[in-house]
Amino acid sequence: MASMLNRTAHRPWPLPSAPWIMAQSWRNLLFAHWPVDAEILRSQIPAELAIDTLDGRAWVGIVPFSMRGVRLRWMPPLPGLSAFPELNVRTYVTAQAKPGVWFFSLDAASALAVAAARMSFHLPYFRSRMRSTEMNGWIHYQSERTHSGVPPAVLRARFRAASEPYEARRGTLEHFLTERYCLYSARAKRIYRGEIHHPPWQLQGAQAQLAQNSMAEGAGLVLPAEPPVLHFSQRQDMVAWAPYRIV
Repeated sequence: MASMLNRTAHRPWPLPSAPWIMAQSWRNLLFAHWPVDAEILRSQIPAELAIDTLDGRAWVGIVPFSMRGVRLRWMPPLPGLSAFPELNVRTYVTAQAKPGVWFFSLDAASALAVAAARMSFHLPYFRSRMRSTEMNGWIHYQSERTHSGVPPAVLRARFRAASEPYEARRGTLEHFLTERYCLYSARAKRIYRGEIHHPPWQLQGAQAQLAQNSMAEGAGLVLPAEPPVLHFSQRQDMVAWAPYRIV
């Protein structure tokens, strides 16, 4: 942990001065991104947040992965509560010169994680029935939302790495899509920022087959018909700070 916190040259702003409160590791993660018109997203994002674009285009991402080692500071990972699949639908926003992530939805196979994240981080987490397994070099991923009172959403896919690992260069599309060091959320007309830290992403090219994907529709979005831009990462360790109100 100390070595990760000492590596900060890649960050766009300094680490928070307060102590981090949570650590976790993201494993076998797929970034699947589609370009969209920013105006399509505007009605679903608070006006206080500017939609972040690159070359005039906004991006919507669907990101399936597996959580490992989820724990609070000074506590070990708890059996049965620290490892589970998770899946998010996101775009990118900025406020007060800090670019970050806006989540339309986050699905998790842990009911406790869903309840805790909704309460503590003000994030739109939903309970889902999920499974992630590795077979012959492919990650086979299934998610079906079971949360009551919200739109259904399903992902059935398989994906794998298709290149050697590399770090994204500043100014590139993959850097824009992945190197983000905060998230934004809203509750009762208040906007919150949650700071995070991790080493630079070790990205790989990816291959993916999306047999069924209604995650964007579940968030009220329509993806373009073109194939997504794909990236894979085998592992990313991170820490998070408590969210704080900015507006």
